[in-house]
Amino acid sequence: MQKRLSDYPDILNVEDVQAILGIGRKQAYDLVNSKSFHSLKIGKRIKISKVVLEDWIKGCVITHED
Repeated sequence: MQKRLSDYPDILNVEDVQAILGIGRKQAYDLVNSKSFHSLKIGKRIKISKVVLEDWIKGCVITHED
């Protein structure tokens, strides 16, 4: 059974982002290290706010107008 975004904690790790977006490990690390994506590095760990991920997803939505 697939987890819903609301089931994840407020602060995510790269593995959470990978699972939520259904992408590979390299793609997840490339994303969280990109300048267009806000993440926090604490020592060797990378943390991502769930709100930041939700906002990023909303910003990536493509709408088709007739």
